[in-house]
Amino acid sequence: MDYLPVFLDLRGRLVLVVGGGAVASRKVELLLQAQARVRVVAPQLHPELVRHRDAGRIEHHGGEFEPQQLQGAAFAIAATDQREINHAVAAAGAARAVFVNVVDDVGASSALMPAIVDRSPLIVAVGTGGHSPVLARRVRAQLEALLPERLGELARLAGRARERARLLLPDIDQRRRFWERLLAGSVASQALAGRAQEAQRLLDDALQAAASGAPGARGEVYLIGAGPGDPDLLTLRAQQLLQQCDVVLYDRLVSAAVLARARRDAERVFVGKESGRHRVTQERIHALLLEHAGRGMRVARLKGGDPFIFGRGGEEIDVLARAGITVIVVPGITAALGAAAAAVLPLTQRGQAQSVTFVTATGEGAQALDWRSLAAPLQTVVFYMGVAQLPRIVAHLRAHDAPATRPAAIVERATLPEQRVIAGCLDDIVQRAQGAQVQAPALLIVGDVAARAAHAHGQQFIGSLVPTGSTKA
Repeated sequence: MDYLPVFLDLRGRLVLVVGGGAVASRKVELLLQAQARVRVVAPQLHPELVRHRDAGRIEHHGGEFEPQQLQGAAFAIAATDQREINHAVAAAGAARAVFVNVVDDVGASSALMPAIVDRSPLIVAVGTGGHSPVLARRVRAQLEALLPERLGELARLAGRARERARLLLPDIDQRRRFWERLLAGSVASQALAGRAQEAQRLLDDALQAAASGAPGARGEVYLIGAGPGDPDLLTLRAQQLLQQCDVVLYDRLVSAAVLARARRDAERVFVGKESGRHRVTQERIHALLLEHAGRGMRVARLKGGDPFIFGRGGEEIDVLARAGITVIVVPGITAALGAAAAAVLPLTQRGQAQSVTFVTATGEGAQALDWRSLAAPLQTVVFYMGVAQLPRIVAHLRAHDAPATRPAAIVERATLPEQRVIAGCLDDIVQRAQGAQVQAPALLIVGDVAARAAHAHGQQFIGSLVPTGSTKA
């Protein structure tokens, strides 16, 4: 290790910045966030530095750098575009035992500035010893994606409880186990979701239970929308929770690539259901959720698309709520939006579609659908789980005055490498789907915007296209 990473307490302490350009301005912003007292030496100032000076946030010396300006400084940064000035600052710092960072000059620096992930009070600093600042920034970007935005709130919550935990749990091993459970359980989930009061209540309950030797708290359930299939379309929150869950309950619409984003040692339980052929009943899914969460497990209920769009998420929430089990809901890109984007079909378009309707033509409510409304012009209708019912859907629309020439498109396995788009109209879409041997998961999109699928030659698609006149992808 060539450099010792440290965190400096610069609150109220003097830091000298030599230079007044854009680079110096960025360094000053960091120093002000650290509550340092900043002195800037530069003949001219960047507009942002002028703003700070006029607001009284920084002290400005308008002449050239002089070594005595380091008097009383705890740290210094040389950020000019003149090598001789930067080296003069470094030499003056060395003579006064003041650490100096010379921007983009590792050899002249006695201190290096890292790339920073700020989740205050949690701070992550990334450095490469000056070998590759660009690599450090790339690593920082990856960490930014992994670390929840409210992680600092969780740190503050834990900090406020440290002394109480020390008094109630005097055994250090017991205390360590308590914090490990707490920072990976319901308290953390509630804090990261922005529910500070609920997180505080759960923390207080957990602390009292641990002190009295009571059994551990119940687990929790993460109701996660897996999106249309492409794992890169998962939300950051979904990926974070998949990395901390103990059990994953997933359905047949969850792609293998999405499932692979879950924690490697998490138990995986398939609870898929198929139209007309239920492998696992909804009641059995409820029982599994209650069983695993009741054992203190963190359960990810992973659903294709969005859990609140034809996903029966509301039913599962009701069951869990009655059992007093905490639920975190993470929305996903619903299949209609994912399929439309992947096939480059806008669901609304001026002059063609002024509204969009999501509907399922399966199940108990299909017979009671307002087919006359669904057949009306100037709209887009997206039918979920409609492949098996395609002839009946077309027949209902035609019977309610939808013209035979109304465009229709089927998007099969949307967003995945094997995606296909079958284009046609109400008069021939059934035959085209049969010829292409379309299988679920697939969506039917009906409306004038679907005509774009028939004229998509030369456009960039995710997957392949079956244009009008063809039945092969």
